[in-house]
Amino acid sequence: MQIDTSSERPRIVAVLGPTNTGKTHLAMERMLGHASGMIGFPLRLLARENYDRAVKKKGRAQVALITGEEKIIPPGARYFLCTVESMPLDRDVAFVGIDEIQMCADADRGHIFTDRLFSARGRDETMLMGADAIRPLLRRLVPGVEFETRPRLSVLRYTGERKTARLKPRTAVVAFSASEVYSLAELVRRQRGGAAVVLGVLSPRTRNAQVAMYQDGEVDYLVATDAIGMGLNMDVGHVAFASTHKFDGHKRRPLTAAELAQTAGRAGRYMNDGSFGTTGAIGALDPDIVERIENHRFDALKILYWRNPDLDFSSLVRLQQSLSLPSQTPGLLKAREADDEAALGHLAKMPEIAGMASNAYTLRLLWDVCRIPDFGKVMSDAHSGLLAEIYRHLMGDGGANETGGRLPTDWMAAQVARLDNADGDIETLATRIAGVRTWTYVSYQSNWLDDARHWQDRTRALEDKLSDALHRGLTQRFVDKRTAVLVSHFKDREDLLAAVNADGDVTVEGHYMGHLQGFHFVPDGEASGNDDVAAKKVSNAAGRALRGEVEARLKRLEADADDHFVLVPEDDTGWPRLITWRGAPVARLKAGPELLRPVAEPLFSELLETSQRDRVGRRQLAWLEAQIAAQFAPLLAAKKAELAGAARGIVFQLAENLGAVRRDTVADQIAALGPKGRKSLRPFGIRIARHWVYMQEILKPDAIRWRGLLWGLAMDAATLPPPPGPGRVSLEVTPGAPPGFYEAMGFHPFGALAVRCDMVERLASKAWKLAQKGAFFATPELLSLAGCGADAMADILTGLGYRGGADKDGTLTFQRTKKQTQKPSHKPKSKKKPAAAQDSPFAKLQHLAGH
Repeated sequence: MQIDTSSERPRIVAVLGPTNTGKTHLAMERMLGHASGMIGFPLRLLARENYDRAVKKKGRAQVALITGEEKIIPPGARYFLCTVESMPLDRDVAFVGIDEIQMCADADRGHIFTDRLFSARGRDETMLMGADAIRPLLRRLVPGVEFETRPRLSVLRYTGERKTARLKPRTAVVAFSASEVYSLAELVRRQRGGAAVVLGVLSPRTRNAQVAMYQDGEVDYLVATDAIGMGLNMDVGHVAFASTHKFDGHKRRPLTAAELAQTAGRAGRYMNDGSFGTTGAIGALDPDIVERIENHRFDALKILYWRNPDLDFSSLVRLQQSLSLPSQTPGLLKAREADDEAALGHLAKMPEIAGMASNAYTLRLLWDVCRIPDFGKVMSDAHSGLLAEIYRHLMGDGGANETGGRLPTDWMAAQVARLDNADGDIETLATRIAGVRTWTYVSYQSNWLDDARHWQDRTRALEDKLSDALHRGLTQRFVDKRTAVLVSHFKDREDLLAAVNADGDVTVEGHYMGHLQGFHFVPDGEASGNDDVAAKKVSNAAGRALRGEVEARLKRLEADADDHFVLVPEDDTGWPRLITWRGAPVARLKAGPELLRPVAEPLFSELLETSQRDRVGRRQLAWLEAQIAAQFAPLLAAKKAELAGAARGIVFQLAENLGAVRRDTVADQIAALGPKGRKSLRPFGIRIARHWVYMQEILKPDAIRWRGLLWGLAMDAATLPPPPGPGRVSLEVTPGAPPGFYEAMGFHPFGALAVRCDMVERLASKAWKLAQKGAFFATPELLSLAGCGADAMADILTGLGYRGGADKDGTLTFQRTKKQTQKPSHKPKSKKKPAAAQDSPFAKLQHLAGH
């Protein structure tokens, strides 16, 4: 097919060149220089952008906007800015322009651009703007066309690969799927404070809001699909490809050099040079592709996609056949099945729909319904079902003739109302907006609705509402405004202004960054949790502000009384191992050289120098020693006292066992004490009883908890049973408890129950008296003393040397074993001194005493 463009015909000029050559600007100037004109753009967004430009120059009354979802047509309009699909070709205008004419080679929409290439003409001038690759085909298909080549206004250079954390400000990171874009935007948020997001599923309003956020400098990065490649004029200095493959609707394929160039060319607008490269995730570009992009040297297009514009509406079958006719013109290839043709195929298989489409009018109506866009880009059965439902309504009363049917108002209201919900995540909101756009398109088919203007306003307001919610959602998810502002601040200077108030709140450049808890800086969220240059500068600034505060706090810690320090649990075991100062953790208990000499290890803080950390440790140790001195005062006093050998040996064993030791462990020392030795121990509250030697003062609740804690530290026990409650005289033995744990707290284990050692002695005394009268049973008094039941008491009495048995009535009674015949004597059975073990510290004393 060729178009007659003889010298008597209006001028047709093709303005060709790479990106950033001012082609669109030229077309706008040419159109506005004519008495009337029309330009078709590839995107609704571009049509709207240039509509606004034209309004500023010519006034709102003279300029119209026509897209599938928006029509602003003043009665006296002379200039029309449109999407290519919506160009009103029946209007007689002096100038016609088609932007991005190389889109004729696009597999999905190319047939629409090709149709406009052949059918859209201005009375005086027609201008085709696009890439130079289409030149040979234009020369062949449009004889007489003039060519004007425009050079790029700035230089575009390849800079290689670079990690996202190292990308310079004013960079657009490009991927080719929504999931990739979202993932990259999350990464940029963590590393650089945030990014604007642009991709095809966004509504124009949301896209404009995101672009405005980038243009206004609220964020320095843009993450987008190749949706930015079509004429969006932004202040982009560098384009970084995070992928070079895309799914084109049928398969995943590598992008051509020309496709990459279309997007890379967004960098360096007007007279500013630009650069392009890749992220570290995909490696470097092929050198041949780089050379082609830098020098704008691309293979010429071999074909344009075409679809028969002369449709046959005599029958449904002939309509489908006319759509599938191939072109007879070299260079024009039958386009693959488009969405509208696929929808027609689905509906044609429905007998009810096929039966309704019985004449030219009903077939045209069916075709118009099939052309309702699937803005969700899924072409699912749901979309086909919706189209069928719309057609049924339109074929209702009066629908089969030229007067036409109408969509029921209640039904239309229900369809729109179910989308009126601004809650949900990004994907949910984007899906709802796609649904609203469908009904916006329907509302502009004025003969389908009783009050089309109402529905145009209703759907436009709803789309705006959802778009604003989507913009907020994108901003909340992908922009940390605080970090983004800070990043922009240190673009201009190295140092950031930081401060800390009396409550420990830390601010950098007026932005709250976190809180000083004790000597540990707790960042707010991700304020300083990143490992890139920006986060490190913010962290360094906060550190400088905190140095003075740390020293002031350290002096306050050293001067504070002991009641400002508290020992608290570190985990859910209940054992307190953290020392807090004014509510903030500052140190942790660790085992020391002795049971009664644990250490307080200051918690790590990058804010503390070594000398400062030592000062924290010394103050905590002083507090810790004071607590132990208070809890173990009699034991520590006994250790310092000048006692004779046997008494000193007993005190040593008590200290090694935290204040209580089984009598049989120190039997030799007891035997060697004598009256004088016993008397020397009484001032310290040391009781030498039937089964235990203990200090009553160290069996108080607080002391018992300290005993368990100190033993656990010394034994490096990973897990311990929970601390005993206050005033407990017996405890259930926890299975798997470390051996020696209950004894360390002064409790005597008897099977499943451990009894406090002073209660053991009381029980032993009561049982001895009862046994003097013969066999006895577990009296309520015994059960009350131990705080247990009969079964547990049986274990206790057995452990104390009594054997149980049933009397003639079957009642369990107890009596002494033969070995336990009398209370242990205070005097030695013989004047012969007990022999000390050879490795005992008392062996040498006995040897010296013998001489």
